[in-house]
Amino acid sequence: VLPIGLSMGALIAILACIILLLVIVVLFVTLRRHKNEPLIIKDDEDVRENIIRYDDEGGGEEDTEAFDIATLQNPDGINGFLPRKDIKPDLQFMPRQGLAPVPNGVDVDEFINVRLHEADNDPTAPPYDSIQIYGYEGRGSAAGSLSSLESSTSDSDQNFDYLSDWGPRFKRLGELYSVGESDKE
Repeated sequence: VLPIGLSMGALIAILACIILLLVIVVLFVTLRRHKNEPLIIKDDEDVRENIIRYDDEGGGEEDTEAFDIATLQNPDGINGFLPRKDIKPDLQFMPRQGLAPVPNGVDVDEFINVRLHEADNDPTAPPYDSIQIYGYEGRGSAAGSLSSLESSTSDSDQNFDYLSDWGPRFKRLGELYSVGESDKE
């Protein structure tokens, strides 16, 4: 028992509380001296200046008058006829300026045939292709049919002696094949 009338446990508890209060005061003072950075970044300090918001849909559909249609139009193509620059145009063919109205009772078959003839003889109309004739296999071909070829099951069925009769270019080939046959026997 201490002279004040306190037990040793009570004295330790009081000293612990005083020390805890001192630690809290010291922490509070040091945190007050430390300058807090603001959570909101000012625009002049923002380094993300190249980031743009892309959440607007359409991108300018509201403003349809902000462009000049004259710059988008092709002055050469106003009448609907653009001459080809890679071929010389046929002087017999002259493009029509628009479609004439079709009167009632006109033969549709004749109308379509006339338009088809004009389209077929138009040198400026795409596609610019040509018919290509390729070699073919089968009847009428000099090569015959390749499907008649079949692989033999044994090499002994084949005789390569005729290769040496084809001349000096094939003589060596004939010798190679004949050597292969003599090795097998």
